[in-house]
Amino acid sequence: MDDKVILTIGRQFGSGGREIGQKLAKALDIAYYDKELMALAAKESGLSEEFFKKADERASSGLSYAFSMGYSYMGMFPTYADVLSNDRLFLYQSDAIRNLAEKGSCIIVGRCADYILRDDPACLSFFIHNKKENRIQRIIESEGVTVEQAEELMTKTDKSRAAYYNYYTNKEWGVASSYNFSIDVSVLGVDETVAFIKSFVEKKLSQRPPHFG
Repeated sequence: MDDKVILTIGRQFGSGGREIGQKLAKALDIAYYDKELMALAAKESGLSEEFFKKADERASSGLSYAFSMGYSYMGMFPTYADVLSNDRLFLYQSDAIRNLAEKGSCIIVGRCADYILRDDPACLSFFIHNKKENRIQRIIESEGVTVEQAEELMTKTDKSRAAYYNYYTNKEWGVASSYNFSIDVSVLGVDETVAFIKSFVEKKLSQRPPHFG
């Protein structure tokens, strides 16, 4: 692509968001980053990648998070060092995301990228959701679990992603107003959703003023 564009994708677990991101990156011929962000953040910070994997899209266990989850005061709070560590890892990962955005067009999945890049005029944010039954079937196929296990995994993962997003941003995970565009994959299917988003992005780019020099 000639014009720089950064696409961030938030997604329900099992919605097909990752597959859509990968196919969209290929269709637009731009870079794609998901779990690769952890390796990049580790390299830039000099820390072990294992730290980032353990904290991946999991909110800090700080006081405000504990209160938001309805925990009582007595015996529920972890050590201050753990809170500081999680928040510091988020800052390192945020730096890695900003560095990627500066380098050129790309798609970044999850990890509050839409919030981190909120002041970047090249950034467009999307949220991918899907019908519950479709999500469960996708999880069964990808994880090799039972229907009951898939539903439990879906619920826990969504709760974790929501807590992470809500803790580190001033927005609410999954709510349409938190993103530029929210789309239900079940309406068009994965491939047509990719084509639709591609058309949306190209339309947006066509509205930008021409560059000179």
